[in-house]
Amino acid sequence: MRAAAQRRPPAALRRPVRPAEGAGVGRAAPCGGMASVVEYKGLRAGYRCGYCGADDGKVSCGMWAHSMTVQDYQDLVDRGWRRSGKYVYKPVMNQTCCPQYTIRCRSLQFQPSKSQKKVLKKMLKFLAKGEVSKGHCEDEPMEPILEDAVASDVALINKLDVQCDLKMLGDTLKESLEREEKKKGKPAKKEDSKELIQSQEKEELGSGEPSRSVEVRSVPQPGKGADLSKPPCRKAKEIRKERKRLKLMQQNPAGEPTGVQAQRGPKTEPHQPRSLEDLIFESLPENASHKLEVRVVRSSPPSSQFKATMLESYQVYKRYQMVIHNHSPDEPTVSQVRLVPVSWEDAEFTSSFSQSLSLYVKYQVAVHRDPPEECGKTEPENPPNGPDCGYGSFHQQYWLDGKIIAVGVIDILPCCVSSVYLYYDPDYAFLSLGVYSALREIAFTRQLHEKVPQLSYYYMGFYIHSCPKMRYKGHYRPSDLLCPETYVWVPIEQCLPSLENSKYCRFNQDPDAVDEGRSKDPDRLRVFHKKAIVPYGVYRRQQQDPGEEAAVRQYASLVGQACAERMLLFRS
Repeated sequence: MRAAAQRRPPAALRRPVRPAEGAGVGRAAPCGGMASVVEYKGLRAGYRCGYCGADDGKVSCGMWAHSMTVQDYQDLVDRGWRRSGKYVYKPVMNQTCCPQYTIRCRSLQFQPSKSQKKVLKKMLKFLAKGEVSKGHCEDEPMEPILEDAVASDVALINKLDVQCDLKMLGDTLKESLEREEKKKGKPAKKEDSKELIQSQEKEELGSGEPSRSVEVRSVPQPGKGADLSKPPCRKAKEIRKERKRLKLMQQNPAGEPTGVQAQRGPKTEPHQPRSLEDLIFESLPENASHKLEVRVVRSSPPSSQFKATMLESYQVYKRYQMVIHNHSPDEPTVSQVRLVPVSWEDAEFTSSFSQSLSLYVKYQVAVHRDPPEECGKTEPENPPNGPDCGYGSFHQQYWLDGKIIAVGVIDILPCCVSSVYLYYDPDYAFLSLGVYSALREIAFTRQLHEKVPQLSYYYMGFYIHSCPKMRYKGHYRPSDLLCPETYVWVPIEQCLPSLENSKYCRFNQDPDAVDEGRSKDPDRLRVFHKKAIVPYGVYRRQQQDPGEEAAVRQYASLVGQACAERMLLFRS
């Protein structure tokens, strides 16, 4: 999702490109334009992992997307694939050193956490008064504080911690009493010890404070009495009553009726938390110090706004790579492959596509009795029931006082907004633009949902539990992780206990569940070979290399039956 979340593919799989090259995710249907054309690169193993630092621990399969429709990419993402520029890759989860689980946020149910609200308030203060926070301003929390966790998780963790500490406290007190009685030659009074321990438990659990803050007093020795320099012991019940009285006094300083009399009064509406949109779009004073504008511009095919701002956007990207990632001045030119949308029309394919498509349609009608209008049909790039801006690849540009300070690279797909990358001007790192842009993208997803009901998820890339600095994506709740074997979505709360015990996990608890979208008929896979589109069953009879069949079947198993039948697998 964020800058640190996506690592570049090996050097052999990258090439220098310009940000403006090519078209974006989501072309028209094959009968009226381009289909998805991919070139499978196979399995890559033994290269450096940017998360754990292992020199040869990373394992993945990849393919080069010469063009890609939005529906195909949506289906690929839902099978664990991810794009970096035009290179689309899928980690081999049970072999790679740091398994990468696809994560999505259920944007419609999202509520910002306390620290996320602080980021939004910090931005509002900066815009309204020009205030610059002097505190910690790390863009993404690498070691999150406890308040960022989900409330239910915090309650469970605190409860377990308190119980664990009280058990240890009880054992310590019991041993202390037994030692004292043993020294005096008397048996320990178990009932007294038990009563003391229970009293400590009641007092602690009633206070709501962590058990670590309890000051354990030594048990008075026989004959010496209580320590008069310290306040007398009080029962937990009395403490709770006094606390309740103080609370009521604070709520009713003028002596209004309390208790039963107060309950009989008119019912008031419970406090409703402010929505994400209320926090983001809070009104600013007329004399605000700064003005922030977020523009969504299509990056493929590049719109006129994209072309007009490309140079300024690229300068921000170059500074970001140099300052944040310590790249040399020339290196960003090579690594800007991430800025290029995954889909574009390659000239070598465009020239022969119409002829080869006609051949494929004839084959489908004659052999499989498919209606001609249904052959390879997918949705157009700008369907009437789609978002107003259309589907595909976009840049969300953050303009502050007339200049670009950050750019979020996103894909708008049929069911989600997929965050690809973020880069920003390092001079504005104090605004926590990584967190801020993620919240803006969630709000954007909710906005698109109003027009397109099925578009309701915010995909954040990969969640890597074995890498602590990459766990921040789990803060955007409620969220789900993709099961790497059955490709069903499982709430992250159910996945975390398993990930604590093993880096690689199957999240689907049904042992009989299988991948419903698996490749069941490889012969229906479409192959683009020698300027012709043919089913794999025909192509296979023309080949004599057994390694070729293994590679094609591996590709089919990874992309699934639906994509295998729609996409064109280029074979030279």
